[in-house]
Amino acid sequence: MKSIYSSILGLVLLSIIISQLTIAGGFQINEHGAKAMGMGGAFSAQANDPSAIYFNPAGLGFQKGINLMLGTTLIFPSTKFTGPTPSTNETKMKSQIFYPINVYGTYGMDDGLTFGIGVYNPFGLGTEWDKDWVGKRLSVKTDLQTFFINPSIAYKLDDQLSIGIGLSYVLANVNLKFRIPTFSSLLPPTPSSLDGTAELDADGNGFNFNAGILYKPISGLSLGVSYRHTTELKLEGTAKFTDMQALETYFPGGDGKTTITLPYNILFGIAYDIMPELTLEADFQYVGWKSYDTLDVQIEEGPASPLGVLQKGIKSGKDWENSFLIRVGGEYRMNEFSFRAGYIFDRTPQPDKSVEPMLPDADRHEVTFGLGYKLSENIDINFAYQFIMFKDRTVESPTNEFPGSYKNNAHLFGLNIGYKF
Repeated sequence: MKSIYSSILGLVLLSIIISQLTIAGGFQINEHGAKAMGMGGAFSAQANDPSAIYFNPAGLGFQKGINLMLGTTLIFPSTKFTGPTPSTNETKMKSQIFYPINVYGTYGMDDGLTFGIGVYNPFGLGTEWDKDWVGKRLSVKTDLQTFFINPSIAYKLDDQLSIGIGLSYVLANVNLKFRIPTFSSLLPPTPSSLDGTAELDADGNGFNFNAGILYKPISGLSLGVSYRHTTELKLEGTAKFTDMQALETYFPGGDGKTTITLPYNILFGIAYDIMPELTLEADFQYVGWKSYDTLDVQIEEGPASPLGVLQKGIKSGKDWENSFLIRVGGEYRMNEFSFRAGYIFDRTPQPDKSVEPMLPDADRHEVTFGLGYKLSENIDINFAYQFIMFKDRTVESPTNEFPGSYKNNAHLFGLNIGYKF
């Protein structure tokens, strides 16, 4: 009896804390400008607005004067879970809206030197389920926010070639909540019908750099490559346990810390003007999710109980895989209007054993549409819509400890306003 409950309350509960802390790395957001979003994010070879700070900083070298750009993306995710038994009927995740921002400013000088700074949220989102749903002991609520503050510099060597580099200071916050089994008595050990609640707040920071090259070998053709390095986030947080009944003394909560490495990204793109009014681009994005393989969390040990020490640190394996995205998109310009469309295939990095309700990921097919309008010589406005279709995914026991089927989709709406001095 002691070994069984020690396993449940020691390993399972603390591993849940760990996995919820790190799962946030999987919430990668690639929509950081409505113009690029409308073309399926195929933009690393064009990079011809201030969002080049994110997509390819070398693109800044071809932009002159002072340019400002700000906007947001409204994200409406939807997830449904169905368990393998009649007692686990379909459960729908609570409706939420997320709105990552993007703000950019650039200054291009006549000598080919351009400076810029951007603030955006490339990792974020979250999930929220009913507090008493079948997966309540894995996840009830998870929220993540990251802010990348990214100053950049680019230099246009000649009319064909530009190089750029940037440095990012990264701030992160994670808040999560889940339910845990507890006991009404320890002598003898008596499982309770009521669950306790665990809540964790964690903050962290880190640095990374990005760099890029943009080359225009002939008129109408451009080639781009950009790289963003891994981000090592050092997170420190506080765990709080409530309604623990007979286990209250043995789960005092306290401080914990860990280090998470967010993945690197490599982008290759080629863009070509089919005609003066029409530009097509294709990109390949490679994401180094293998950095999320093992996690070691240190947390203050609680006092020993009759079942052993229940609150303690733990090391766990995740084994995510490197993945890729294929992007194609185009833009047709007509007077003050620009019409855009794109397609994305996004391969999931998440192996079957790691699928869980905090981030039930799967391969994705995505379609995008965009519209740009030039209000004046100085002001433009861009809209975009994106629909993400996740492949239905079923995981089974014993490969996965929480078997079931997931159906996901998401609607995204982007808006940006740009001003040029």
